[in-house]
Order: sequence, then C-alpha cells, then structure tokens
Amino acid sequence: MSELYIRVAEDESEEPMEIPSEDDGTVLLSSVAAQFPGACGLRYRNPESQCMRGVRLVEGVLHAPESDWGNLVYVVNYPKDNKRKMDEIDAASAVKIKRGFQKTSDLIVLGLPWKTTEQDLKDYFTTFGEVIMVQVKRDAKTGNSKGFGFVRFTEYETQTKVIAQRHMIDGRWCDCKLPNSKACPDEPMRSRKIFVGRCTEDMTTDELRQYFMQYGEVTDVFIPKPFRAFAFVTFADDQVAQALCGEDLIIKGVSVHISNAEPKHNNRTNACES
Repeated sequence: MSELYIRVAEDESEEPMEIPSEDDGTVLLSSVAAQFPGACGLRYRNPESQCMRGVRLVEGVLHAPESDWGNLVYVVNYPKDNKRKMDEIDAASAVKIKRGFQKTSDLIVLGLPWKTTEQDLKDYFTTFGEVIMVQVKRDAKTGNSKGFGFVRFTEYETQTKVIAQRHMIDGRWCDCKLPNSKACPDEPMRSRKIFVGRCTEDMTTDELRQYFMQYGEVTDVFIPKPFRAFAFVTFADDQVAQALCGEDLIIKGVSVHISNAEPKHNNRTNACES
C-alpha cells in the first residue's frame, strides 16, 4: 500500500501540513504531535451538516472517518488549558523577540543640580532598573558639573518608562530624553545654539540665562533689537541644545517654543549634507 498523507492544520484558516499515515490507513497521534506539540486529537467539518466532527482516537491511534480520510482538512485539538498556556508562551516569546531588536541608548539627563554626583545618579536610576552606565558631564578645567549627564539602562522597557516621566533629583526636576543627532562638525555653533520663539518684551537676557542654566552651561544669550519676539541661547555643549529642540517651555508664565537656530546662509548646511 502506497504511503498516504492527510492534511492537518492548527486552524481552518491556516495552510495545512501533510501528515503521513500508517500502512493500515490509520494516523498515529504521535505523528500529529510531532508537528503540532500538545495535540490531543483531530476534528473536521462535515461537508453535509457543516458541523465539526471529532476523529476517533483509540490508544493513540486516529481512525479515518468512514474508513477514508478523503480530501478534507483536519484541525488539531488541544486541551483547553494547554492551548491557553501555549498561546501565552508564544505571545511572551514574540514580545521577547521584538524587544531583542530594540537596543537601549544613552539618555541625556537635563537640569541636574551642580552638587549631583555619578553615585547620586546611579542610586536614583537603579530604582527603575539595572543601570549600565552613568556620567555627569564636567568642565575639563574646573571639574565642576555642567548641569547635565547621561544614563543607560540594560532593558529597553526601563528606558521607555524613564523617558515618559520627569524626575526629582536632589531637589530639582530633571528631564531624561534621547539626544538628537549631532549637527555637522563643520558647524559647531549651530549644534550648540537654540532659537527661542514666542518671547515677550519683558524677558531680559539675564532672565533667559538664569532659566536655561538649569539645563546646562550657557555661553551666550542674544535678544535682537528692535524686539522681534524671539531670542538665541547658546550652550557650552551641543547635546543640551539638541535635546531641547522641539520643546515648549514656560518662562515667566509664557509658553516659548525651542527649535534649531538655522544659519542665515545655506552654503555651510549644504556642505554638511553632501
């Protein structure tokens, strides 16, 4: 007798797989379970009544309905608890696989108090999850903090949770975010300078300097004259400037918008893009 194959699928809507039968025309449950782990039987849809029917199972052997498997597609039966558990395992595996492609990045921590140390940062962020690295940026000459730092976590889920909220560190509210890409090295002033839009006429350079110093060392503040409702602020570090771009901040009760300070001419920009 030539070897016969029957068509078996995990669900009626899925593509079936061919399972070999035995010499007497029966199919071993073990043959089905080898391809569909956890299977405990088979069922099929009756062509006449359109109802599902179970396939006879005797001591691990599946018997063809009416002595002929025909051209039907047989659907795998699972114990309810096992099926649910398998679905949960599959879902968990899918999440793990997805997370495997999502690597963590260095997060910039803005607005650090000057007294905050790397140990302080580590102690704080370890409460969220395992920390790979912490760093407080310091002035090369004085060793004083620049008012910002970096942190990196082991788990992507921890990173997402940290970015989603503000943080009270040593008595000051701080923000954690992904630093934007650095600008072309041929144009360092652009990467360190921000455009502050929607300014009001009563804002002074000293007030803007004091406000933005919470995010990092400020090297220059410029308000055009005559007044044109905007200002420029330059930081010592481009990471701070780029991290603030796109933010809406409240200064003296007014919402200002932060964006890149574009150069007046595009010749240097084009050089960066080429």
